[in-house]
Amino acid sequence: MSFKNELLKVNQRLAEKGVKLRIEKRGNKLSLRGPLPCQNKLGETKDQRISLGLEPNSIGLEQAEKTLNFLYLQIEHKQFDWKNWSKKKSRTTSEKDSSNIDNLIDNFKSDFFNDPQRNQSKSSSRTNWVSSYLPYLQRLKLIANKSNRKFNKALLVETLKSYSENSRSRQQCGSTLRALSVFSNVELPSNWSSIAYGYGLHKAQFRQLPSDTQIEKAYEIIPNQKWKLVYALMATYGLRNHEVFFCDLSCLKKGGDRILRVFPNTKTGEHQVWPFHPEWIDKFQLNDLSNDKDLLPAINIDLTKTTLQNVGRRVSEQFRRYQLPLTPYNLRHAWAIRTIHVGLPDTVSARMMGHSVSIHTKTYHHWITRRDQQQAVDKALSA
Repeated sequence: MSFKNELLKVNQRLAEKGVKLRIEKRGNKLSLRGPLPCQNKLGETKDQRISLGLEPNSIGLEQAEKTLNFLYLQIEHKQFDWKNWSKKKSRTTSEKDSSNIDNLIDNFKSDFFNDPQRNQSKSSSRTNWVSSYLPYLQRLKLIANKSNRKFNKALLVETLKSYSENSRSRQQCGSTLRALSVFSNVELPSNWSSIAYGYGLHKAQFRQLPSDTQIEKAYEIIPNQKWKLVYALMATYGLRNHEVFFCDLSCLKKGGDRILRVFPNTKTGEHQVWPFHPEWIDKFQLNDLSNDKDLLPAINIDLTKTTLQNVGRRVSEQFRRYQLPLTPYNLRHAWAIRTIHVGLPDTVSARMMGHSVSIHTKTYHHWITRRDQQQAVDKALSA
């Protein structure tokens, strides 16, 4: 019998006895998990872990089951005390758990991929980990190693502040470190949300957004017709880099509705997008894609062998290779601002872009405010 089946059988036996605690394999060790007494709130319990340090094999599993039964008896007879389990590295003893940052990140990774409530798509989870978690955890480790720091609140704040204010990276770092703090039971500063905020256009981006004329001229610079089509799709529909390769292009046929459907396996799931400007579909010859998707560059989009981040990176690399005077996200931001200028409701624009209304409002606050003020002025003058 495989170890996985042995573990399943033991946990089923515990469930049949009414025991809510479970044994789980985290990384290369066994742990106990379940409702355990809170240290600071008498009479309350919450889902917690105790690392046993046992090998994931038959011998380790047998010992883990005995330990669990002993722990359960202590709880039942109100004799449980965290002090007696400190040497076993209770999850609540974050100082011990977190002294080795490499081990902490490895355990956090195992928890991420073993969470049953997470998206069941392995490729989506892998993409999410590589793009949204790993870069910021590596930055954390780098900062800790440089100054021989321990994992604590101060290290989390220092890592967050290593990213520019009002940047997407800073916001994503904040979300990642928040999840890590919950996992390791390290308390964050009360103003964490405000110092982590950073999704928007900073001043440099604000000044550099391309006009429609500049976008059209940059299109002509691209020497490869296949990459021209990638560029044109992003400009016309405001797509993320990878979304170009994960959408239904049949709508582009002559007489089609021209409403692009982005597939569910992308970063923010399925959503529909309208073209702004619609005339660019003909100008950039996007109609041809409705019958032949091979007109796009031949890159690996098999998510069992690659990630959405890798697909997107190929697009960014080509922009740099052709020395284009704008970035992929310049095209996306320019598309969003076009929708604001034509008066499209923010809820609709946000849905098309595959993000929340709050993110949309924060990112494009300047243009939205100007639009709303202009509408108020026009209404007053026409009265």
